[in-house]
Amino acid sequence: METPVIIALIVAAFILLVIISNIKVVPQAYVYVVERFGAFHAAWTTGLHVKIPFIDKIAKKVSIKEQVVDFNPQSVITKDNVTMQIDTVVFFQITNAMQFTYGVERPISAIENLTATTLRNIVGDMDLEGTLTSRDFINTNITKILDEATDRWGIKVQRVELKNILPPPEIRDAMEKQMKADRERREKVIQAEAEKKSQILVAEGEKESKILRAEAERESKILQADAVKQQKILEAEGEAQAIQMVQQALADSLVKLNQANPSANVIKLKSLEAFAKAADGKATKIIIPSEIQGVAGLAAGLKGVMTEFPKDAQ
Repeated sequence: METPVIIALIVAAFILLVIISNIKVVPQAYVYVVERFGAFHAAWTTGLHVKIPFIDKIAKKVSIKEQVVDFNPQSVITKDNVTMQIDTVVFFQITNAMQFTYGVERPISAIENLTATTLRNIVGDMDLEGTLTSRDFINTNITKILDEATDRWGIKVQRVELKNILPPPEIRDAMEKQMKADRERREKVIQAEAEKKSQILVAEGEKESKILRAEAERESKILQADAVKQQKILEAEGEAQAIQMVQQALADSLVKLNQANPSANVIKLKSLEAFAKAADGKATKIIIPSEIQGVAGLAAGLKGVMTEFPKDAQ
């Protein structure tokens, strides 16, 4: 193979290599800042791009994803002259690659210094207690100030968070003792309230118990009185029925006696039987009617007849 052919092949290969090396593919979430003759030319977004050899140069590859930077603790002084250490976390996103590339030298360092100065200004107007209890207020104000200041750098500050707030050791010890005292006080208050509620519940239980016992005793007495009342009613009704039955029997016997049309001797005999029952009592004096005295002889005669009658029957 002749030398000119070889040279031509080498030149062609070199040209092909240069062309291939100048074909650039920008990945997702990146922007390439391209300079031509040292001046800004274009900002390539995602896709395929061709760079002119020896004329165009990729000055910076910028990520447009949201980024997080954790800055070192900064020393700040509160309004009541307490020195503390506060470290911050900044969430930001690059929205303009050209401004980010040419707007400020070392933009991350610029954000850190701007965060420190803004934090000192805000905390300097607050006391220790306000600083410890106003994280949201501090975060909101720092975010607003940083977002406005970094806008011309092509940076959008999404939010700023205070990661740690570290007072001096003696302040922390005093705060821990105060917190311990507050916890003990709250514990005693809770115990006292619990004991109070327990005593109230016990008193209410005793009250309810006494009320229930009194009601039970009252109901028991009412039931007993009702039972005695019912018993007396039943006894009275029984006596009334017995008297009525006796009176009815007596009336029936008189009716039958009248229907039988008894003789005078039978009537005298019945009178004698009634007199005998009266004589069985405890009376010491008995007045015998004259009619019954005559019946006594008749009764004696009947007794003799009844005594002899069985002998004759034998």
